[in-house]
Amino acid sequence: MLTAPWNLILTVVFAFTGLYCLVRLIAHRPPGGARSGPALESMAIHLMHLVMSAGMIAMCWMMSIPAVWNWAQIVVFTALALVLVPGLWKAPLLARRVDLAGHIWLAGAMVWMIAAMPLLMADMGGGEHGGGQGEAADGAMMMAMTTPVWVDVVNVVFVGGSAAIALWWVFRAATVRGDRLHALCHCLMAAGMAAMLLLMNG
Repeated sequence: MLTAPWNLILTVVFAFTGLYCLVRLIAHRPPGGARSGPALESMAIHLMHLVMSAGMIAMCWMMSIPAVWNWAQIVVFTALALVLVPGLWKAPLLARRVDLAGHIWLAGAMVWMIAAMPLLMADMGGGEHGGGQGEAADGAMMMAMTTPVWVDVVNVVFVGGSAAIALWWVFRAATVRGDRLHALCHCLMAAGMAAMLLLMNG
């Protein structure tokens, strides 16, 4: 659970990305025989961001999320990322390959966020303890609830990568001809991912 106003701001961001991807899934469904290659990738990308947006909104408001939901998300994001992997060497344009790599990275970042959430948020819960405990017990609890250094390091890598991807899609939105809203949606998703990881590790 995030504190105000970040929970409100990120809820608006992810509500937009989720709604946009839902509309794209409904309005741009390919014919039955065309669900391969770019068409399949597009479906996987928008489904990924739709589920990702819903998961992010839940994390903004809920103190704990059922383990079955977390494991289901990990399975979904892993499967959808694997759908995109062949495009990394089959896509004819370099820009498309970078786009796909960005989506795969965000799927990995989401899996990391879900798996590492208790460790990422350990420091956030370390400041309040029962009034009847002594200073030694209080200090021991603080130590037990401290985020490990390796978690901080890995998290910084995912934050930096997600921020770089957001900048890539800013560039795409500024230079691509046609549907700039599409690139903007992905930019917000990547920026929101970086923000969530930073705030959880705060």
